[in-house]
Amino acid sequence: MTAELPLLFEKTDGIAVLTFNRPQARNAISPEVACRLADAFAEIAEDASVRVVILTGQGDKAFCSGGDLGLTLPLMTGARQPETEWDHRLLNDPEVMDRSALRGFELNKPVIAAINGPCMAGGMETVLATDIRIAAEHATFALPEVRRGLIPFAGSLVRLPRQIPQCLAMEMLLIGEAISAQQALAAGMINRIVPQEALMETAWGLARRIAANGPVAVQEVKRTVLAASGVTLEEGYRMEDAAKARVMASEDAREGPRAFMEKRPAVFRGV
Repeated sequence: MTAELPLLFEKTDGIAVLTFNRPQARNAISPEVACRLADAFAEIAEDASVRVVILTGQGDKAFCSGGDLGLTLPLMTGARQPETEWDHRLLNDPEVMDRSALRGFELNKPVIAAINGPCMAGGMETVLATDIRIAAEHATFALPEVRRGLIPFAGSLVRLPRQIPQCLAMEMLLIGEAISAQQALAAGMINRIVPQEALMETAWGLARRIAANGPVAVQEVKRTVLAASGVTLEEGYRMEDAAKARVMASEDAREGPRAFMEKRPAVFRGV
């Protein structure tokens, strides 16, 4: 039964794996997927045992093609009336769409995107909210909304020009054509390109390395970097000082140096 869910959610050794599981629909985001993704992110934020997240798609045909053009977008424009509990929730709970794209929702645990194919529209918008991005060689990236008379509304109008050169961001947003994984890498939008067969192994390797680090420190790094985006240096330094105070007061900050001096692996408890 679990394999039939449109979004798979598993936890192993402090690592949560979320998998878009609609390969027959190029892993498009249906109302149910949006709701389940929003719920998964909320659960991960509250679960102290989860230290890292991997986000990927099923198969090799697509990471995620974005909002389902037959289900989600017609529902949101009013061209389709709500039929299921997922439809009603998507329309009536304004937090679902934002949280599913990590827009206006604080998730301080690192998210690794393992991009197993074309990454389009809402799929790419969600990737722009992740922290480390690994792409298969055949992955492509596009925000084609304007070609459908729509606009990206899950963060890309704000995030994309902050993450890549503005002129390239405007080209992607205004024309809507795809760029290759090689172009995305050159623009700094992704971290690396690997063969498809090495994608998940690479993502898991990175996740395990992060999970082995002090979780208080890791989460304060992410929280501060995101919060300091766009503020003055003085404001950013104040945020950094506050993060330092929280980390230095933790037991993990005592355990790390102690383990180093005792020549043993640190045992971090996240406190």
